Amino acid sequence: MNLLFLGTGAGVPGKLRNVSALALMLLEERNAVWLFDCGEATQHQILHTSLKPRKIEKIFITHLHGDHIFGLPGLLGSRSFQGGTSELIVYGPKGIRQFLEVSLKVSGTHLKYPLTIIEFDDGTIFEDSQFKIEALLLDHAVPSFGFRITENDKQGALDAKKLMEAGIPPSPIYKQLKDGETVTLDDGRTINGRDFVGPPQKGRILAILGDTRPCKNAVELARNADLLVHESTFSGENEEMAREYFHSTTLQAAEIAREANVRMLCLTHISSRYTKEDWKQLEKEAQSIFPETKVVSDFANIAIPSV
Repeated sequence: MNLLFLGTGAGVPGKLRNVSALALMLLEERNAVWLFDCGEATQHQILHTSLKPRKIEKIFITHLHGDHIFGLPGLLGSRSFQGGTSELIVYGPKGIRQFLEVSLKVSGTHLKYPLTIIEFDDGTIFEDSQFKIEALLLDHAVPSFGFRITENDKQGALDAKKLMEAGIPPSPIYKQLKDGETVTLDDGRTINGRDFVGPPQKGRILAILGDTRPCKNAVELARNADLLVHESTFSGENEEMAREYFHSTTLQAAEIAREANVRMLCLTHISSRYTKEDWKQLEKEAQSIFPETKVVSDFANIAIPSV
């Protein structure tokens, strides 16, 4: 479970940072990829990675500004040509349906897979046996949302070494024991699987926020998260400008991370006004408030820390 940053810039594509797109790689968990935002040229960025578009199962859009959605119609079309046949679900604020339906219709794009479009508001927008995703409205010039992705606790690991020491070699009964079942062996012994299974592994929590000023909902979404992805369009000295344009500074993002008690903060959506030489200073600004901060660049691959 890791994050692949496909675009970390703000507003317009730059030579070193493309506009917003982020892939949550869930290949081990469900052999799938979830994409968060899809700015212009996201599919070009994907060409420089090992990500397969046909593996994209869900796309979550934070808001409808162009630097977060203009790459979506092209990616949907290319997915058909690249072997995608499974259903793809796009989640977004009200308006995403009209944007996609008009774009695909006018361009004559015909998809070879089922496309489902879900427009959401605050609340739980997806839940299954593995994950739960909640969305809350943030503070931006247009409706912009943040997401809290909670991984359900996982079953404890089976202690194979302990089983071997008890004279129980590997066999199909290992699965029954891992499921906590009681099994009677050929030699007459009765074995309780719970005696050989470790404690449950706590699921991870990830918060991915769209463009926003500092706000209460940002803290709520990030509360006790293992990793927070927060925009930091401006440096700490440009707080007034950040407020005027409905964005956040490095210092404000760090304060959100500290208040929410997260374990790690990734800063993205960096304005092109800052050169490559400035990025380290932006990171140091945030680290003065929240030490576990990283200013991420395009193609950064960040593992979500386990508990």
